[in-house]
Amino acid sequence: MVELVDEAGTPTGQAEKLAAHVAPGRLHRAFSVFLFDADGRMLLQRRADGKYHSPGVLSNACCGHPLIGEDPATSAARRTTEELGIEPPALVGAGTVTYHLELAGGMTEREFNHLFVGRIVGPCAPDPAEVSEVRFVTRPELDALGDDALSRWFPVVWEAARTALPADLATWR
Repeated sequence: MVELVDEAGTPTGQAEKLAAHVAPGRLHRAFSVFLFDADGRMLLQRRADGKYHSPGVLSNACCGHPLIGEDPATSAARRTTEELGIEPPALVGAGTVTYHLELAGGMTEREFNHLFVGRIVGPCAPDPAEVSEVRFVTRPELDALGDDALSRWFPVVWEAARTALPADLATWR
């Protein structure tokens, strides 16, 4: 289940997750996490081939949906740990962004998305049901990938989150 919200992020109800993603979609709460290593490289994950939408594409470290009534920061840390097999990262809020994107196969992303940034320490042990690959990239390497290699929502959430990066990651702004 996902929490449906209005344009201000106020809860309006609940819907089954898949139903909320079938076009035309229903606005619901989500989160996106951006993680950086000690060298300032961004962690990207390749979504597992078994995902119900956008399988096999590269995206930010973690994205998902809070449990009904769960604080988005708590959910983001929990899911990042579950998906990547890492210690819970210390996350900093980086604002919110709302978008409506059409995806392949009649799917859609219509989300009120809470954004978070943080540091990753130690190796990843990704859950293969969620993540098929992780990689760290520099800013030039990310730019060279191009939008076609990335999830449809990545450019939107990244543009919104990057203005809130800490000073030591200023080269990513």
